[in-house]
Amino acid sequence: MAEIFHLKKLSRFGKLSAWIVNGQKIRETIEPEFTNFGQHYSFSFIPENELWIDKEASPDERRFFLDHLLMEYKLMEAGLPYERAIEIAGAKEKLERQRAKEVKKILKKTSFPPPNSVHEKLWGETANKISVWIVDGKIVRSVYFVDFTEGGHDLVYSFVPDGQVWLDNDLKAIERPYVLLHELYERSLMKKGLTYSQAHWRASKLEWSSRHNEDQLKSKLLELGWSLV
Repeated sequence: MAEIFHLKKLSRFGKLSAWIVNGQKIRETIEPEFTNFGQHYSFSFIPENELWIDKEASPDERRFFLDHLLMEYKLMEAGLPYERAIEIAGAKEKLERQRAKEVKKILKKTSFPPPNSVHEKLWGETANKISVWIVDGKIVRSVYFVDFTEGGHDLVYSFVPDGQVWLDNDLKAIERPYVLLHELYERSLMKKGLTYSQAHWRASKLEWSSRHNEDQLKSKLLELGWSLV
């Protein structure tokens, strides 16, 4: 089954092979939570000796994702729980990112650049004045939060300004509405008092069903005040 998602073998590390995969197909058919990358111990549908990187992830970030995956795989294979493994692997990834030339240049000026410095373009605004920005995901991961993937909003991330939703510029245009639906719905539930975990779970269910129902996608976005579908 895994072969249907393979696009290109990227490299080999001993017994492990790294593959570029069709992340959109994975999200539409078996796992909406698959984002930039994954390995067998975090996603059981990935073969034991494979590391997967989404084709949508920018090529100049692949080295960081591979560093992360190799460390995460090694730790989990040795029995470390996922939460601890991802914490250690994330710290390693962050260190490697901050050694990159373009990131060092940013951090030389300030340890916390203003949020508008990662804005690429304003995609639109909801009826209740929530602005939706396409942002430079690589810089967000490198200087704010290494686990930022696909999107986020102000009620989850303190670095996102009030009243904003951010979408990663790695996202293909065809996937943006589904991620936007997830973020707007999650945000609306958290505004009503649900915890992040509760809201995220419900938003993931809605995103999954909407990926298979275009009418639902449009109607739910309209309910949330978004008309640019």
